[in-house]
Amino acid sequence: MRTRIKICGITRAEDAQAAVRAGADALGFVFYPPSPRHLEVDQAAAIIRSLPPFVTSVALFVNADRETIAEVIRETGIDLLQFHGNECPEYCAEHGRPWIKAVRMKDGIDLEKVARDHAGARALLLDAYRPGVPGGTGEAFNWGRIPAELAGRIVLAGGLTPDNVTEAVRQVRPYAVDVSGGVEAEKGIKDADRIQRFIRGVQLGEQ
Repeated sequence: MRTRIKICGITRAEDAQAAVRAGADALGFVFYPPSPRHLEVDQAAAIIRSLPPFVTSVALFVNADRETIAEVIRETGIDLLQFHGNECPEYCAEHGRPWIKAVRMKDGIDLEKVARDHAGARALLLDAYRPGVPGGTGEAFNWGRIPAELAGRIVLAGGLTPDNVTEAVRQVRPYAVDVSGGVEAEKGIKDADRIQRFIRGVQLGEQ
C-alpha cells in the first residue's frame, strides 16, 4: 500500500500549493500560539479554500479548549483534528470530526496499550520525546520500537528529512509520514525543492 504524506506547519498559500503539486496527501495547520508555525484561523481558512479536492486539511491542537476547536472547525471546514497535548480519548472524539492522536515516544511507553486506549483514533502519530516540547522537535527516535502489527495505524513523524525518509519507510512501513521542519527553508517557510525530494524519498522507500 502507498505511504501517505502529510506536510505540516503550513503558513503560506504558496507553500500549500507547492506541497500539493509535489504530491502531498494532507496539509497540517498549527493552532498553537507558542509555535513558530502557528497561524490565525482566518489565514488558515483562506489557504484551505484554495486547496483542490482530495487533499486533506489537518488542524493541530495542544490542549486547546472547546471554543477554540469549534471556531477552527466552523471557520475553516477542516477535515481532520490532530491532538498533541494531554487530551483524553473522550475529549478528542467529541468535536464531530475524525481525529488522530500524537504520541511522544518516551522510554518505556506501551504503544499497544496506547493504541487500545485510543481505539477511536484514525491513527497514532509517533513523534520524538523531549521534555516540555509537545512536538516539532526535529529529532528522530528509534523506529525499531514500533510493533510491526501497528504499522498500518501509524503516522511516522519526528526528525524526518529528505535524507532519511526512504529508510524510515522501508523499516517501519507506516500508513503515513509527517514532516514539518525537515522541508523548511526557515521555521514556518517551506522549501519546494526539499518537499519534492522528501516525496521522492518516500516513493523510493516503497519500492
